[in-house]
Amino acid sequence: MQHTNSFVRADQHRALGLSTFAFTVCFAVWTIFSIIGIQIKQDLGLTDTQFGLLVATPVLTGSISRMFLGLWTEQFGGRIVFPLQMMITAVAVWMMTFVETYEMFLLVALGLGLAGGSFIIGVAYVSRWFENKHQGTALGVFGVGNVGAAITNFAAPFLVVALGWEGTAKVYAVALAITAVLFYVFAMPDPEHQRRQSLGKKPVSVAEQLAPLKNMQVWRFSVYYFFVFGAFVALASFLPRYYVGAYGVELTTAGILAGLYSLPGSVFRAVGGWMSDKWGARFVTYMTFAVSLMVLFLMSYPGSHYIVQGINGAIEFDIRVSLGLFVTLSIILGFVMSLGKAAVYKHIPHYYPNHVGSVGGLVGMIGGLGGFILPIAFGILLDATGIWTAPFMLLFALVAVSTLWMHAAIRKIERKQHLNLAIETYP
Repeated sequence: MQHTNSFVRADQHRALGLSTFAFTVCFAVWTIFSIIGIQIKQDLGLTDTQFGLLVATPVLTGSISRMFLGLWTEQFGGRIVFPLQMMITAVAVWMMTFVETYEMFLLVALGLGLAGGSFIIGVAYVSRWFENKHQGTALGVFGVGNVGAAITNFAAPFLVVALGWEGTAKVYAVALAITAVLFYVFAMPDPEHQRRQSLGKKPVSVAEQLAPLKNMQVWRFSVYYFFVFGAFVALASFLPRYYVGAYGVELTTAGILAGLYSLPGSVFRAVGGWMSDKWGARFVTYMTFAVSLMVLFLMSYPGSHYIVQGINGAIEFDIRVSLGLFVTLSIILGFVMSLGKAAVYKHIPHYYPNHVGSVGGLVGMIGGLGGFILPIAFGILLDATGIWTAPFMLLFALVAVSTLWMHAAIRKIERKQHLNLAIETYP
C-alpha cells in the first residue's frame, strides 16, 4: 500500500492537471453557441424558441453521452476514452463551418455536444488517483474546468468580430484536437485500471455498474445537479441574449457580463470541494439553495410601474433591477452554484466508490439535461409571456422544490437513525 501511495503522490498532479485543462477546453467548445449562436440567429432569422433549441442541442448530447462515457471510462480507462471523445468532437466542430440550414445546424450541434460528456470521463479518471478524504477537493479543482464557459464568453465575441463565426469555430476545433493529442501523450492509465490489467481481471459488467441506480438517493442527487449544473449551463448560454435584449448592450459587452457570471461559477468549485471535505456536502448544498432562493427572487422581479393613491393624489414610481445590481446578483448566483456542483459530486465517490462512472454518469446526465431543457423553456417563456425575467421565475420554483425535497429526505434519514439508535439502546 505504501508503494501505491508513493505512486499516486508522484502522478496525481499530472492526472488532475491534464484532466482539468482538457475539461476546460471541452467546456469552452460545449458553450460556443452562446456566442456564435447570436450571429447565426440573426443570419437565419430564428425565433427565441428556435434559438433556445439550437443552444440547448449540444447540451442534450453532452448529457446523454455522460451515461455511456462513464461506463466506458470504468471499463477502458480515461487515458483512452478522453482523447477519443475530444477528437470526435473536434471533427464535428470543424464540419459546422460548412452548414447553411437550421436543420443541419441542429444535426451538427448533436456531435458538438459530445464535448459536454468530458465531465464524467474526468470525474471517473481523477477520482481513482485520490483517497476519499481528498476527493472533494480534487474533483472541485477538476470542476474548475467549467471556466471554459467564461473563456468563451470573454474571448469568442472578439474572435467573431475578427474572424467571423466560421473562423471562430475552426480555432476551437484545432484547439480541441491538439488537446486530445497532448492528453494521450502525457496522461497515464489510472491505478485501478492498471491493477485490473496486472491481475488479468475483466472490466466490471454493465449490469453491476448500473445496480446502484435503483436507489432513490441517486435520483435525488440528480435533481440537485439539474439546478446547480444544468441551470448554470443554461444561464451561461442565455445571459448574453438576455443582456442584449433586456438591457440593450452590445454583444461584446454582453459576453463580458455573462463571463462575470460564468467565472465564479467555475473557479470557486475547488472551494466548494474543500468546504465539502471540511464541513460536509449536506451543509454546502443547504447553503447553495438558501442563497439561490434569495438571489433568484430579486432577479425574477420584472420591471414594474406602480400607481398608488396617496393622500394628495396619485403617486407613480418604477421598480426595476438595474444592470449593475443584476450583474452583481448573477455573480453571487454563479458563486454558490459552483459550491453546489462540488457538493453534489462529493457525495458520489463517498457513497458509491466502486460505481463512480455509472452513478456519476446518471447524475451528470440528468444535470446536463437541465442545460438542454431550460434554454428551450426560457425561449418558450419569453415568446409566451413577453417578460424578460420569466426564466428566473422558473429557476426560483425549481430551487424551491429541490430544497423542500432535500429537507424532507434528510429529516426522514434522521428519524430512521434515531429509531435505530433507540432500538440498539433499549432492545
